[in-house]
Amino acid sequence: MAPCAGCFLLAVMFSASCKAFTSSDQMCTEKEANKTYNCENLGLTEVPDTLPNTTEFLEFGFNFLPVIENTTFTRLIDLMFLDLTRCQINWVHEDTFQYQHQLNTIVLTGNPLIFMAETAFNGPKSLKHLSLIQTGISNLEFIPVYNLEQLESLHLGSNHISSIKFPENFPTQNLKVLDFQNNAIYYISSEDMNALDKATNLSLNFNGNDIKAIEPGAFHSKSFQSLKFGGILNLSVILKGLQNSTAQSLWLGTFEDSDDQDLTPAMFEGLCEMSVESINLQKHHFSNISSTTFRCFTQLKELDLTATHLKALPSGIEGMNALKKLVLNVNNFDQLCQINAASFPSLTDLSIKGNMKTLDFGAGCLEKLENLQKLDLSHNDIEASDCCNLQLKNLPHLQYLNLSYNEPLGLQSQAFKECPQLEHLDLAFTHLHIKAPQSPFQNLRVLQVLNLSHCLLDTSNQHLLAGLVDLRHLNLQGNHFQDRRIAKTNLLQPLNSLEVLSLSSCDLLSIDKQAFQSLGKMSHVDLSYNSLTGDSIDALSHLQGIYLNLAVNSIQAIPPLLLHTLSRQNTINLRHNPLDCTCSNMHFITWYKENLQKFEGVEETMCANPPSLTGVKLYDVELSCGITAVGIFFLIVFLFFIAILLIFSVKFLLRWKYEHI
Repeated sequence: MAPCAGCFLLAVMFSASCKAFTSSDQMCTEKEANKTYNCENLGLTEVPDTLPNTTEFLEFGFNFLPVIENTTFTRLIDLMFLDLTRCQINWVHEDTFQYQHQLNTIVLTGNPLIFMAETAFNGPKSLKHLSLIQTGISNLEFIPVYNLEQLESLHLGSNHISSIKFPENFPTQNLKVLDFQNNAIYYISSEDMNALDKATNLSLNFNGNDIKAIEPGAFHSKSFQSLKFGGILNLSVILKGLQNSTAQSLWLGTFEDSDDQDLTPAMFEGLCEMSVESINLQKHHFSNISSTTFRCFTQLKELDLTATHLKALPSGIEGMNALKKLVLNVNNFDQLCQINAASFPSLTDLSIKGNMKTLDFGAGCLEKLENLQKLDLSHNDIEASDCCNLQLKNLPHLQYLNLSYNEPLGLQSQAFKECPQLEHLDLAFTHLHIKAPQSPFQNLRVLQVLNLSHCLLDTSNQHLLAGLVDLRHLNLQGNHFQDRRIAKTNLLQPLNSLEVLSLSSCDLLSIDKQAFQSLGKMSHVDLSYNSLTGDSIDALSHLQGIYLNLAVNSIQAIPPLLLHTLSRQNTINLRHNPLDCTCSNMHFITWYKENLQKFEGVEETMCANPPSLTGVKLYDVELSCGITAVGIFFLIVFLFFIAILLIFSVKFLLRWKYEHI
């Protein structure tokens, strides 16, 4: 009984006093100390006094400011970015921003503007970006002209604008982006366009306007970075109106909620009279496509035919020697050879992903594209028992290859021998059958990025990654290891140049202390979504300055001896681990609070034990693990009890000794 009582007393003496101190939340969320704040959707009617005067970036949307005037933001003289989206603003008074000399971006999206004073934007020395989207504007005369000389982007989408005619003195010389999408523009005249003569490399957006006509010569001799006329079905109107103009990029696609439009060769006649490098025709429908359809496409460097219902490209297309990039995503090809690649001999970038039918990889379909550098064939249900030398024949300059999200592929030894210059290879979510004991990647000596996530790999094959001497990024997410552990000898050992490693969702229980010993250059290690404990951190003891993601594991406590390893790293993520917030983990919790700047996801890094602290943020926990006042009292009582016991024991021994003389 006495020993039990002693244990009880000791337990009471050294019991931990645990409590949480939670700081009150700020009204506005601080993103960067003294500079960046988010005050959105808080029902505010004025700028809170808690915001420091040094605030530079302020998101203040979804509050209530029906009127803004020159006293509204008086204190915030360092403002550079101000977002007032949907603050129910009706009136913008004179000199509203007169104290904000550094302000370069104002967002007034979604405000029902009734009045804006002529000097509303007076103050900023270099106002560059102004958003007046969905503000009810119907006439460009409504926009104050004063102090907009440095304006680079003006967003006027989703209004009621029917004419793009600017006021005579509107400064357009520095405009780079002018957005009129989703307005009521039906006609573009030469007079409308004259105000934009001084703008250079302008990106002009008319998406979502039902333009019925363009005055001949309206775009004559004008040069643009990009022109967007998306959603307009009669392309002949647009292309005829753009005659004698120049554009780097021309977007003529349509949208999901628009009707498909049959495209005929006659619609593209106007394209012969303009200069353009890139065209997007997504979601249109080609009718009776033939080699003459592309007669006016000979100057193109890029062509996007995404979701244009193509079943094949015609043979005999001539003159498209300048084309460098071709996008054929979401079409209806049966075989890769149906694209007739020989018509585009200069291609460096080809994308055929998300095909609506199972795509037959074929053999030698791309062999005429000897200059090809980038090839994306993902999401096509491609299946091949012997991949990929026959299919990639004569592609010696290929640098990027994406075969992810396909059906099972069988890889022989040196499966990519035809592409020795590959730098990026993505095989994610494609079941790989490795048919040789040697590595299928062994000739890829310049490969830098390899994505093998969710490939159902045989990770026990020690030679799987041999030969990848320059590999920097490796993703093995979702693959499983034997016995749910990474042993001392493993498939990663040949990768001496590896910098980024993802082993997320690999169902790992442990990692041998020397498993990563040969990976001395790593800077980013993702071990999230496993079942690792704190002891596995020892495998990283030779590394420093890395980003370490240990989120969603089974870490309860981290031994004090491993804190040195964590101290050497730059960023650590421990969110959603069942952390122990008792005195047994006191050293780690103390260190954690002292090094909070190293951790990301701190709002989701919480206690799981003891039950009284479950769900409490780790940085809010304060442990008191010494002898409490109650413990001291019981210690005195306990020592007094022991002293009496010793006295009686001594007396008993002396009496016994005397009696036995």
